[in-house]
Amino acid sequence: MRLRIIAIGLLCAVVGVAHGTHKPATLADYMRLSGPNPNERLSYGRSPYQFVELFQPHGPGPFPVVLLIHGGCFKNEYQGMPQMRGIAAALSSQGIAVWSIEYRGLDEPGGGYPGTFQDVNAALDMLAAQAESRHFDIDRIIAVGHSAGAYLALWIAGRALVPASSPLHDSQSIPVRNVVAMGGLGDLRPYAEHLQEACGDSISQVTGVPSAERQDVYADTTPIELSPNGSHTVFINGELHPHKTRETMPIVFVDGATLRKLLYCLVRAISTR
Repeated sequence: MRLRIIAIGLLCAVVGVAHGTHKPATLADYMRLSGPNPNERLSYGRSPYQFVELFQPHGPGPFPVVLLIHGGCFKNEYQGMPQMRGIAAALSSQGIAVWSIEYRGLDEPGGGYPGTFQDVNAALDMLAAQAESRHFDIDRIIAVGHSAGAYLALWIAGRALVPASSPLHDSQSIPVRNVVAMGGLGDLRPYAEHLQEACGDSISQVTGVPSAERQDVYADTTPIELSPNGSHTVFINGELHPHKTRETMPIVFVDGATLRKLLYCLVRAISTR
């Protein structure tokens, strides 16, 4: 996984990011976020949480594709899909197809290990099956995730390296070589205590527990263990994000509208390479 640290000054000049002190958003603020409805809702499984929302651009295509994955402590309790619709609609209006993935969370039957990862696999397999009829350009796919969704987006980039013995292995996987991780981590292990404190989750709910057949639970679940994988990754972390590293992570102060512009610039730059 080749990490690309963004030159913030240049990006600020491009998208007009305003520096300054911004009041942190609350959970209530987050839960109120929403955006335009998708063009279609497509099920890839029987659970009510196994579906994607498709934001289809106008025109003949072929369209670059954003795999959009929401966060929320790996839980459905915090929704996530409505909160990503503003970004999805903004990208779609600029000619980028958005495949927004819902998945079973830790608080739903079948969620956690291995179900959450298998849901992401199934959603991507459905995209691959429908790409031609929907005029998607699968050579220009970008995974964009927020928080827990960023972890899953990073995992997607390395899933070709998942051992064949793992229930997460997908031999039909399409390659995803570009990732934008918003408030994301490539390794939960250093933050296991924070995950428990902030989300009430044990890391073992995400990674599974060791067994005689699967002694290393991180080998198939942890993005850093599935690298290098030839991907290009951009991290966007905020000033108040508990996981940012001031020495290595640039910091940007943005409002929602500016974040959409920033994200669009990143996606457009990657998808047109």
